[in-house]
Amino acid sequence: MPDPTVPPTPPVPLDALLARADLGLRRIAGPADPAAVVHWAHTSEMADPYPYLLGGELLLSAGVHIPDGAGAGYFDAYVSRIVAAGGAALGFGVAPVHDTVPGALVEACEMHGLPLLEVPPRTTFSAVARALWQLMAQARTAELRRVTEAQQSLAAAAARPDPVPAVLQQLARRLGGRAVLYGPEGTPTAGAGPDPGGEARTALAKLAEVVRPSGQEPSDVRPSSASDTVAGVRLVAHALGNGEGFVLGTAAPQRDAGDHTIASVAAVLLSLLTGERHSGSGAGRSSALVRLLLGAAPAEVAPLLGGDRWRVVRGRPDGREAPDPVAASALGAALGSSLVDVTGEVVRVLVPEGRTVERVPGWTLGVSAASAPGDWPAADAQAARALARARATRTPLLRHGDRPALTDLVPAHDADAHARALLAPIAQSPALTDTLRTWLSLHGSWDRTAVALDVHRNTVRQRIARCAALLDTDLDDPDVRMELWFALRRT
Repeated sequence: MPDPTVPPTPPVPLDALLARADLGLRRIAGPADPAAVVHWAHTSEMADPYPYLLGGELLLSAGVHIPDGAGAGYFDAYVSRIVAAGGAALGFGVAPVHDTVPGALVEACEMHGLPLLEVPPRTTFSAVARALWQLMAQARTAELRRVTEAQQSLAAAAARPDPVPAVLQQLARRLGGRAVLYGPEGTPTAGAGPDPGGEARTALAKLAEVVRPSGQEPSDVRPSSASDTVAGVRLVAHALGNGEGFVLGTAAPQRDAGDHTIASVAAVLLSLLTGERHSGSGAGRSSALVRLLLGAAPAEVAPLLGGDRWRVVRGRPDGREAPDPVAASALGAALGSSLVDVTGEVVRVLVPEGRTVERVPGWTLGVSAASAPGDWPAADAQAARALARARATRTPLLRHGDRPALTDLVPAHDADAHARALLAPIAQSPALTDTLRTWLSLHGSWDRTAVALDVHRNTVRQRIARCAALLDTDLDDPDVRMELWFALRRT
């Protein structure tokens, strides 16, 4: 967790504040440390400012609190309390109370190692605070630019032919140190950047074990990241979120504010890359697609997808807008499958037989029976009919019944021949066939059929009347409806 006493903006080097010519600040005591930084400015005339300091401040004072005749003991106590509170520096204004900085204060700051800045009469404390915040804003902008450039370079590296070494090399360059990818067994599988040394290298490997999931008891919760400092080197380990046991380790001589963000982006990219590589699912899908394009039968490539029998799920968002690829991917993720296709206003998802399809908020779903690859086109038709019924009845999810029915008693060849002969007068009009099928499935409801087909109810009436005329039959007869429904299920 971030330290609540540290502001979210980068600190400013004290030398950068001294370099501002418009302020005219001058260091008159204390060490000239280039690494000294200031987190904020605070004005106080308290004799003991300790309770009001958080640490890292440039404390500004005009010496109002100094009593007449104050000696070395007073200044020694005053400066020691500032140092104990973590003050970064003391700025003393020589107007309007004092004409010069008291010599005893200069000696006390020199003795306690606290930088003492002389603030000239023309410079107000508000001007010093404003300059400090301006420098912080500039540092923040530079840090954001560095992080953005690093993110872009990491994304470009992930798109290269050998992405894992490329991402590690780019990360090591951006952090100015070493980046290592540890495999599930704990051994380094790839790395980039200078070796931090034996002690730091051993400590980083041990740190990786702290965050690596054990994969045994659910109660064994490991942190997603851990850090340490060994031999002056900052070590950080990130568990990759693909569940495969990979860990990203970094070793850098310093830790800048944006380094955690840069390393986190690299960890996300490596999670995707190692997950695809280790599981082989991405390679399997690519291989299946290539074989289909080259003429292989669906049954031949189905094992590459990870199963023999699948369900087709058709979904439509409850809103009126057509689904975009992002929404379609989210639906696939909710159903546990990456085999997603967007066709107009409908999203089709192939789901393995063993995975239960549940309701997904914001979607209306139609689910087919589990089918072998050769029957997937028929399963797609089942899912389409189930979706149409679900939308018409305002049901979030409907499944196609997969139990044996009376129609299974008729030989398939005879049933198909009878269906073709019966429906021949309307077979050349998909609009009539779909309307008749939907209308029968919804028990002759004009309104619900209109909703399912996205047409006006009068259009439904006209199409059904046309079907009755072409088929030369009475659609109000339940026996006729039963026979037509039997035939429509065969097409």
